[in-house]
Amino acid sequence: MEGLRKIGAIALRTQFVVSRNGFTSKAGLLSDVNVLDLSRVIAGPVCSMTLGDLGANVIKVESLDGDEARRWGPPFIKDTKDSFYFLSVNRNKKSICIDLKSQEGKKVIYDLARKCDVVVENFLPGKLDQLEVGYEKLKTVNPKLIYCAITGFGATGPYAKKPGYDVIASAMGGFLNATGERNGDPVKAGVAITDVTTGLHAFGAIMTALYYRQKTGKGQKIDCNLLSTQISSMINIATIYLNCGIEAQRWGTAHANLVPYQAFKTKDGHIVIGTGSNAQFADFCKLINKEELINDERFKDNSNRVENRDEIIRILSEIIITKTTKEWSAAFKNASFPNGPVNKMKDVFEDEHVKAIGLVKELSHPDAGSVKVVGPPTVYELGGNDARVAPPKLGQHTRDILSNFLGYHEKKINGLYESKAVR
Repeated sequence: MEGLRKIGAIALRTQFVVSRNGFTSKAGLLSDVNVLDLSRVIAGPVCSMTLGDLGANVIKVESLDGDEARRWGPPFIKDTKDSFYFLSVNRNKKSICIDLKSQEGKKVIYDLARKCDVVVENFLPGKLDQLEVGYEKLKTVNPKLIYCAITGFGATGPYAKKPGYDVIASAMGGFLNATGERNGDPVKAGVAITDVTTGLHAFGAIMTALYYRQKTGKGQKIDCNLLSTQISSMINIATIYLNCGIEAQRWGTAHANLVPYQAFKTKDGHIVIGTGSNAQFADFCKLINKEELINDERFKDNSNRVENRDEIIRILSEIIITKTTKEWSAAFKNASFPNGPVNKMKDVFEDEHVKAIGLVKELSHPDAGSVKVVGPPTVYELGGNDARVAPPKLGQHTRDILSNFLGYHEKKINGLYESKAVR
């Protein structure tokens, strides 16, 4: 009962702060969770943003210079130094600037840790411990703290101290080698997908730890890293190599084990078509008026089609290029096989389905007036998973957090500003 009373008290306190500081009164499933976010760039911010979308009170701690991603531009918000790159992963957060090297700044971190449930950070292993604000220190301040460290290569092993960015982990984890055109060079993904995937793994791990703490009352440290996440994301490619010794090949948009399953050039663009069964292949052949292919010995099942990949793709390519993407999309509208156009971003956001589900949200911003963001992709029947407020300006909530969340009096706050422990 005591644990339930404490959870209820946290919920009431958090909802008061949320309402008072401009975070919508629409509570989320995590409205009783306070997050101390010491992360920057992409992986950590994706994790904390996902928590914030679900209503957690996310306090983003930045250096006096701010998150490096704020400067990852152009483009920047008009008349500011904040990049739209930064905006993409930092909504639903409050920003406080703290000098972690100062004793006064460390004390603020300790006070925040006492009142928070979760810490997210993505510094090199040991860096925050050197500054006396890492797990070893914070677990003494708050033994029930869930501390999630996101690194390039993990806390142990020869590469533990090696800096790691998305493309490095993608390269070392086999992803780049498996991506690109046939007989072409390795190609990185168009977005930092290893960062995003690691951030989502970290989110899931935090949720699991919160559940475990609710049952046991115990906090713990979680280690997530880019390289391990990337290797685990290689799924079938990794498993086939481990068991069969078969190296990955680059297939462009095609699939190593399914044919046809790739992008085809149309009269004005490209369309992706995939047939995962003989029934779907038959349906496809009927819709393109090539029913004779259904019983052709070379293509009668997927194994045959994989064996005769070049020939079937040549035949299909000569047909698909005769019509526009829109014409084929209309022809395949009720098809049993998956298909879809290769869209530019303009096409994505003009798509009737994307508009109908209301995925794009417009948020008020103090400098830009308003900014548009892609909202959370997951829909909960209850709980309010939503884009509530725009990403914060650097240090926008420093005084607010010190006063309303930590309860510091005005004289103490002014002293922190004067000593430059905060900004």
